[in-house]
Amino acid sequence: MAGHGTDGHPHGADRLCEAGDHVYAQAVRRGRVPRRDAEAVPCLLDLALLHPDPDDMDWLVPTAPREVMSRLLREVYDEVSAGQRRMGAAVAAFERYAGLGAERRPVAAEGTAAIRVLDGLGRIQAAMDEATRACTTEVLTVQPGGIRREHELSEGLHRALALRGRGVRMRDLYTHVARHGQGLLHYMELMGDAVEARTLDEVIDRLILFDRTVAFVPANAERTMALELRHPALVEYLVTVFERLWRLALPITAPLPDTGIEGISHRERSIAALLAEGHQDAVIAERLGISVRTCRAHIARLSETLGAASRTQLGVRLAQAGLDGPQPPPVSPPGP
Repeated sequence: MAGHGTDGHPHGADRLCEAGDHVYAQAVRRGRVPRRDAEAVPCLLDLALLHPDPDDMDWLVPTAPREVMSRLLREVYDEVSAGQRRMGAAVAAFERYAGLGAERRPVAAEGTAAIRVLDGLGRIQAAMDEATRACTTEVLTVQPGGIRREHELSEGLHRALALRGRGVRMRDLYTHVARHGQGLLHYMELMGDAVEARTLDEVIDRLILFDRTVAFVPANAERTMALELRHPALVEYLVTVFERLWRLALPITAPLPDTGIEGISHRERSIAALLAEGHQDAVIAERLGISVRTCRAHIARLSETLGAASRTQLGVRLAQAGLDGPQPPPVSPPGP
């Protein structure tokens, strides 16, 4: 059955065929569908969207949409995490090969270095300015770290205004925490429709992509060094990572989804999922772009709301409340 379904319907639960979408929607509305109605769409059984009714094997009942979305989000998250690890290994390998000899250094089609290490803020700034001047179509950025400081926004404002003046479109990804920064809201107003921004609970480390041909990523924790990437395969990989995160993100003007649990905010639900994975407070704070102190305050509120007297008891309460996994993503508008 699985083989037949895969051959006839080569897709996942996030992109159902038209027939499968119709039958699954019907099953969700009615609570079940006759088995014969699903004979033409074995993909629904293969993808565990439908399963036999234990009370009557001639009928099929649907898996709850919330459960399906939770499973999809976990798969996408795992895929992106695995991809980040692969990218790190690829960059390390290229750096190692590049160091074997200047005459053997990998060269991109334009004759410039495929991977260039920029040491110092001055060199990073100069390279960014050069890429800005050459950009004609699109800039994609990922900005971690929570609320953007005023000086960070001011440093890049001249580049953004120059890009807007040439009709370049910009898309920015932030953490949900960035929504509370007045500097970012002022920046968005200033840039108008030239910039579109979305937010997520977590984002990857800083990334800037110009025209899908050159990318900049940090090369050390202090961000005093950066890598300028022009290798087509690496740049295309980073574009793919950005686009997948973009589809999961919420427009910055849209409200955050309700958790469905009284007294627990969206941020606290995100913290609960990371606690359930076994992360320490400092790691959770860094991933969500908040301070450790703020993180611990949210954990204290979680404990109070759920009636937990210890971290161990909190873990049990989180599981009982269904907070030990990621919240299903809301439906967001398609990207360009």
